[in-house]
Amino acid sequence: MKTQPRCMELARSLSVEVRGFVDEQILPHEPMLADGGDLAAGLQSELTEKARSAGLWGLFYPLSHGGKMASLEEYLIVAEQEGRSEFSPAILGSHSALDAHMLLEFGTNEIRKNFLEPMAAGKAIPAYGMTEPGHGGSFPGLISTTAQFENGNWTINGRKWFVGNADRATFVTVLARTAGEDLPLGKSHSMILVPTDTPGYKVERQISILGRFLGQGEMSFTEVEVPESNLLGSSGGGMDLMSRRLRRGRLLRSMNWIGLAQRCFDLMGARINSGRGLSARLHEKQLVRQHLVTAYQSIASARELIRVAARGVDGGCPNDVQINVAKIAASQALCIASDSAVQIYGAEGISDLTPLSGIYRIARTSRILDGTDESLVSSVGRRLINSFKEEDTYHFA
Repeated sequence: MKTQPRCMELARSLSVEVRGFVDEQILPHEPMLADGGDLAAGLQSELTEKARSAGLWGLFYPLSHGGKMASLEEYLIVAEQEGRSEFSPAILGSHSALDAHMLLEFGTNEIRKNFLEPMAAGKAIPAYGMTEPGHGGSFPGLISTTAQFENGNWTINGRKWFVGNADRATFVTVLARTAGEDLPLGKSHSMILVPTDTPGYKVERQISILGRFLGQGEMSFTEVEVPESNLLGSSGGGMDLMSRRLRRGRLLRSMNWIGLAQRCFDLMGARINSGRGLSARLHEKQLVRQHLVTAYQSIASARELIRVAARGVDGGCPNDVQINVAKIAASQALCIASDSAVQIYGAEGISDLTPLSGIYRIARTSRILDGTDESLVSSVGRRLINSFKEEDTYHFA
């Protein structure tokens, strides 16, 4: 599905507006937002209301629930601007857009009324519980959280950790085993919505990420009962929903990461041309030029890989090779750009005097979130090798 000129015109206009909002309203408050606590939470709520008033909140929500863009490809240049600050996705609502699409596409009318509509109104915050403590990553075969159906209710027991929004979520989409070991993985798991005020639900602890709390936490479910109607999709269809969620989620994260990478690139340019940079003659140094060229190349390459992968999703033909390679490339671009920017800023780059230390933290996590580099490389490599069993050439088109 090709993006129409009118759609791109809207996307460009919104990207300019978002850029202005992020630069004027969010970037100046990053130090306070990074401190966490009640003051940061209050400021985030205030900025979210400003974004709503400006018509810039939830831009990639479904069109039926306030969104303004229908395709991933056209959203790319807007998501990049939303990603210029590590705090923007939460403030602008883009961090919950994935949940909104999942609830609309796979939820019943009751689920849409009870969960999606409050989200679109800014009165509900989602979280997604997939990974579990004690297990290597999120391999479905190792998931031990269970949900048993009896007397019209699901009873859930288990633990999840490294769950985003754990500190403030109003409901959690839980991936749980709903069938015995005798059924294949593709039919043994389901996704169930759990309001966080349900008896038996508990946030066990907050988990810091490289020394800072970023909303990640561990939660437990002890005899948690929710009605049958809280099932998302079909019983036993959890693996399919997980794959669909991962595909779109990887691209959405990647778009934000490219925004952070571009921020680092801008900071490098500002430093080189600052009074301090000119006095040090940074612009004349070949290795400084190499940092810039390498960062530019990685950002530009990743952007196009994301665009191609997004076009496939929009057209109803998602390609896992394209999506996973785009995610790897976006992560690499952010790692390269942030590391180069830190190097050019020197000691200031590793301090809290610049936003680079926070961005560097996000960059390192990007190689793990939504699939580690190693697992994605292994998966893509296997698919590429298998493709040659059917044809003697790979069709990149």
